[in-house]
Amino acid sequence: MTGTMRIRGLAVDGAIEFEPAVFPDARGRFVSPFQQAAFVAGTGRPLFRVMQANHSVSRRGVVRGLHFTATPPGCAKYVYCASGRAMDIVVDVRVGSPTFGRWDSTLLDSVSFRAVYLPVGVAHAFVVLADDTAMAYLLSAEYVPEGERTVSVLDPALGLPLPAGIEPILSDRDRAAPTIAQALADGSLPTYAECVALDEALRDRWTPVPEPGPDLP
Repeated sequence: MTGTMRIRGLAVDGAIEFEPAVFPDARGRFVSPFQQAAFVAGTGRPLFRVMQANHSVSRRGVVRGLHFTATPPGCAKYVYCASGRAMDIVVDVRVGSPTFGRWDSTLLDSVSFRAVYLPVGVAHAFVVLADDTAMAYLLSAEYVPEGERTVSVLDPALGLPLPAGIEPILSDRDRAAPTIAQALADGSLPTYAECVALDEALRDRWTPVPEPGPDLP
């Protein structure tokens, strides 16, 4: 039993929110945060071949991001909250994108089990709203430290919606991250054209499971 998903395009080109049906009963709840048919309906293609799955647990106030991966290879992501509550934020840092510099946010929690898909080159952050919040990520590329890039989540030019009453807890790397203007000036931002091409390459690398054929004699 999987049910259906509500699909919403976000303000960042190519980023999509998915909200699955949740099935409660006397034992608890059952939910499928990822469903291939819904993903195809939302994006026009199957999910990328998963190369790595990540799981983070954070306390209230932790802010992780804004993170993206250098191109090539770039990295697409599918993110949901397995436990707790977080504000998830996507920012378009792809130079030449029709939505360059725009952001959108989604409340991810273990009630709705919404998920967010980020195409290659879109920067990602989240603000943890409850202790012991667990975030799960499916990634199209393996983590390589040298390829990771950041933009400051506190950049006033972006004006991200950090919740009132939360003092951001940042890693040293995220606190020292450049503004989007600085990253643009030093050439560390990806281009929209290259990111779109890399997304298409992810589609090309996906190998569907063949339908079962008739039994051979």
